[in-house]
Amino acid sequence: MTADNSRTALVLPGGGARAAYQAGVLAAIRDMLPNATVNPFPILCGTSAGAINALTLACHAENFRGAVETLNDVWRNMHAHHVYRSDPIGVAASGARWLSSLALGWFIRKSPRSLLDNDPLRQLLAHRLDFGNIDRSIASGSLHAVSVTASGYTSGHSVTFFQARADVDTWTRTHRFGCRDRLGVEHLMASAAIPFVFPAIKLNREWFGDGSMRQLAPVSPAIHLGAEKILVIGAGRISEQIERRRGESYPTLAQIAGHALSSIFLDGLSVDIERMQRINRTLSVIPDEVKAGAGIALRPIETLVIAPSERLDFLAARHARALPPAVRVLLRGMGAMNRTGGALVSYLLFEQPYTRALIDLGYRDTEKVRDEVRAFLGIS
Repeated sequence: MTADNSRTALVLPGGGARAAYQAGVLAAIRDMLPNATVNPFPILCGTSAGAINALTLACHAENFRGAVETLNDVWRNMHAHHVYRSDPIGVAASGARWLSSLALGWFIRKSPRSLLDNDPLRQLLAHRLDFGNIDRSIASGSLHAVSVTASGYTSGHSVTFFQARADVDTWTRTHRFGCRDRLGVEHLMASAAIPFVFPAIKLNREWFGDGSMRQLAPVSPAIHLGAEKILVIGAGRISEQIERRRGESYPTLAQIAGHALSSIFLDGLSVDIERMQRINRTLSVIPDEVKAGAGIALRPIETLVIAPSERLDFLAARHARALPPAVRVLLRGMGAMNRTGGALVSYLLFEQPYTRALIDLGYRDTEKVRDEVRAFLGIS
């Protein structure tokens, strides 16, 4: 038996190749369900690579087992050339554009769009996903809402594009708002456009980049879409205590880039989860009649967070040689092919040895909290 999960949300944040971890977690959850065809997460919210996972689930919402199998099939058989051009000519062309811009930018007055060309990802998504299934799943009741978040380069706003039942309203908050739209490939390409690495995408009247940028409240879209319970699958260790060490050498470009990407993908989520847990604790000690009298509309949100138990930059460093030779040459020049550059590699290592290791880690981590997951989903 399972409880009513009609208001249960799944939040999948970004993290590039790290999002393979989410496929492993979902595989473990599938194996716990008494009826794995029924979707236990009617509200799906994704950002960056997490948005791709979320929309894969949404496009197969009438068969959760099939959705998870599709997700795992893609990530287990992943290669870099499925996501970005990794051939010598493609990588050389991208590198040449950056060098020419740095050396002759004053003359050519044209900046390169990105370090890597991710058009292969667009083709993969268009081939694998039937976005028309989203409306059909909402109509059948298998899906309540699905959202994808992107960041506007002109406005600086965090925009959550969503498809949902008719009774779901748009919302506006400081520097962020929800916009009803028909989701498609371009929304995913915009949400996953890692700054400098992948090109920005124009949606309607504005250019958008990775949704993790300036996403002050990553869990907020799920609440606005009506969630009462939220499962968050992180792409990095949420609460990590790292020993401070003396830095003898100047940080490499890869180390700086990896640090910046970790700030974009991980920090906002950690802060938002901590904030929500603090609000829950505060609400739990306020009597219902006091909240009603004071007009406090806040409600407690049950949350469960599953995140990697290992440092993914260290895991990526062990598999870095799986990258295509041309990409290794490009990243070696940035100092990414060593332990200190592992953070950058962990976001770009779309290769089987790494993605399969992430899937296996996600499965193991979820099995460790099996009782908490079963209680959260009401599985008796």
